[in-house]
Amino acid sequence: MTSITPQNGKILVGTASWSDPGFIQHWYPKKLRPHERLSWYAQYFEMVEVNSTFYSIPDLRMVERWCAATPDGFIFDVKLHRLLSRHSAAAKFLPADLQRCPEIDTKGKVQLTPALEEALVEAFLHSISIVRSAGKLGPLLLQLSPAFSPYKHKLVELEHLIDMLRDYQLAIEFRNRNWVIGEQLRETVEFLERHRATFVNVDAPAAEHFTIMPSNLNEIANPHLAYLRLHGRNAHGYLTGKTVAARFDYDYTDSEIAEIAERGKKLARTTRELHVIFNNNNLDYAPRAAVRLRVALGQLLSTPPQTPELF
Repeated sequence: MTSITPQNGKILVGTASWSDPGFIQHWYPKKLRPHERLSWYAQYFEMVEVNSTFYSIPDLRMVERWCAATPDGFIFDVKLHRLLSRHSAAAKFLPADLQRCPEIDTKGKVQLTPALEEALVEAFLHSISIVRSAGKLGPLLLQLSPAFSPYKHKLVELEHLIDMLRDYQLAIEFRNRNWVIGEQLRETVEFLERHRATFVNVDAPAAEHFTIMPSNLNEIANPHLAYLRLHGRNAHGYLTGKTVAARFDYDYTDSEIAEIAERGKKLARTTRELHVIFNNNNLDYAPRAAVRLRVALGQLLSTPPQTPELF
């Protein structure tokens, strides 16, 4: 299963999580046990984006199991904790030893102070150190809150975090489109270039709501790594959905997969490696689309059965 073509950099394709309820119900074999899912996933993909780390920092034993379940060369892109991403968070989402004395605002949410940011990064990096030691760590993904806007914030506010992660690959996904509109786009990309961070390009609904990033950008801020996250094209679901599955409820057509394959090849021509992540995670839409993209890229010879059974 090669991921390299002569004219392109390496292209890795995967999904945002391997254990979404829709995957379990519709994609994995019915009798597959929970601890067997990741190794089964790794038969089809060479990488995955870890979503659970957005909500809590995993313990070392869990991370050890991730590494043991996957073959040599498998890559984990790891989403940074929600508080580091400037999302609101209650104290219960922090590691136990950090829950005792954070600063809390009037709504009961944790205030991200420099000291807490340092402690949280230290705990996070300790947790994923096993993945790094195994040579399986890809970029860390900073998925910023839509509330982090250029009207209320400055990019320099991220420098403390970026500096702490300077020895790691870092990809930043903006969720407020005002960071890339007009002259602000160049300032945003130049900031990432200075800090050797990767700009996350997206495929998203064709709507101009401030929380939806435009899909016509193919920005390369880091020549070593490009990133493309695919959120589906369901504008109504994206803006009104009450669950993750409802927000990203979209099944890509074959022609759209072919379009994404061409976009991926274009991005890969100007960078050493491209990570393509399907986040259209209702039902089994994401893994099926990711397999179809691998077929379109010539990485797999054929699409496996839609609902495979091993037993």
